[in-house]
Amino acid sequence: MKNIIVGQSGGPTAVINSSVAGVYLAAKEIGSDHIYGMVHGIEGFLKGEFIDLKEELDDEKVELLKRTPSAYLGSCRYKLPKFEEAKDVYEKIFVKLDELDIEYFFYIGGNDSMDTIKMLSDYAKENGKKQKFVGIPKTIDNDLPITDHCPGYGSAAKYIATSIKEIIRDNASFGVEKPTVCIVEIMGRHAGWLTAAAALAKGDDCEGVDAIYLPEDTFDLEEFKNRIKKLAEEKNSVVIAISEGIATSDGKFVCELGDSNKSVDAFGHKQLSGAAVTLADIIHNETGLKTRAIEFSTLQRAATHLASLTDIEEAIKVGYEAVMAANRGVTGEMVVMLREENKEYKINYSLYDIHDIANIEKKIPSNMIDSENKQLTEDYIKYAKPLIMGELTPIYTNGLPTHLIRK
Repeated sequence: MKNIIVGQSGGPTAVINSSVAGVYLAAKEIGSDHIYGMVHGIEGFLKGEFIDLKEELDDEKVELLKRTPSAYLGSCRYKLPKFEEAKDVYEKIFVKLDELDIEYFFYIGGNDSMDTIKMLSDYAKENGKKQKFVGIPKTIDNDLPITDHCPGYGSAAKYIATSIKEIIRDNASFGVEKPTVCIVEIMGRHAGWLTAAAALAKGDDCEGVDAIYLPEDTFDLEEFKNRIKKLAEEKNSVVIAISEGIATSDGKFVCELGDSNKSVDAFGHKQLSGAAVTLADIIHNETGLKTRAIEFSTLQRAATHLASLTDIEEAIKVGYEAVMAANRGVTGEMVVMLREENKEYKINYSLYDIHDIANIEKKIPSNMIDSENKQLTEDYIKYAKPLIMGELTPIYTNGLPTHLIRK
């Protein structure tokens, strides 16, 4: 029978649904009678909310699914409690799994989602449960360890670099005596992978951003102001990319300089936004320069119309490989992508112990960061460029991309 269930968790991406497609295709291949999807992740599953993808999908809809942003199944930010704190929650999950005769459990997500896989697989092992648990990587933050990169990052990077190019052209349109200083805020709490993608905008047809501020480096407000003043003397357009998570030496997020009352999510993460507005206000008030703040926010994770074909294909593959791994008896591991060390870009797929992945954050290595000039090095460019390659044309209806919506 080999019934399976798959869920999506955390922030959506432009290709997270492609991983659902990969799971679906592989489950059909191994002959699963039922291919269940949790509606709103493990939180929805605890409420008995799920669908059978065999009844929802067919080959035509799978093609549309690959072109649909956000989480088709619905996502959540539910933090699974420790077993010692909530034994009843685990018992409820496994009762439901047994009722549906589910053998394989897959969760598509980032650091916190992999923690869910870790805890459920540990519980299953300790209590003699039959279910296998495999993690499927997903995060635009690109901060899961071991794997070369994460599905979702390439498409977000493609969107960021494209939008940065357009912003640079727009900002340079007005030849005035005093330049407009445009500060672009990009997602990234402690790891600056997304903001680093602004470096990809530079090319023969684009001068690139003037500076990139990453959370890997301590933010110095005086250095920032001096850099802006100097650029404003030399140029008629200044464009700066910053991460939402840049912080001062005392650990205070820059966005908190303007508003210290920030809420937190279910995992205790502060809700970050407003760093660009804060810095734009500071620069305008101290220099009189015209400033503009732009925050990409959810746009950078929802732009499936600009998704990387490489990213889509890899997202499908990690979903597919997860099912095949569980069918071989693998549990308590995550699918990882390993890049071959040669001139041509090539990825191999493997499995890795979830205990060495869950709740561990991978930051940009120092060899990719030019801290002095506030730029990324050629090592980063070589790393990231292959991830943004290729396109998948949307299917249009009435002039707009068509999305697949759950029944």
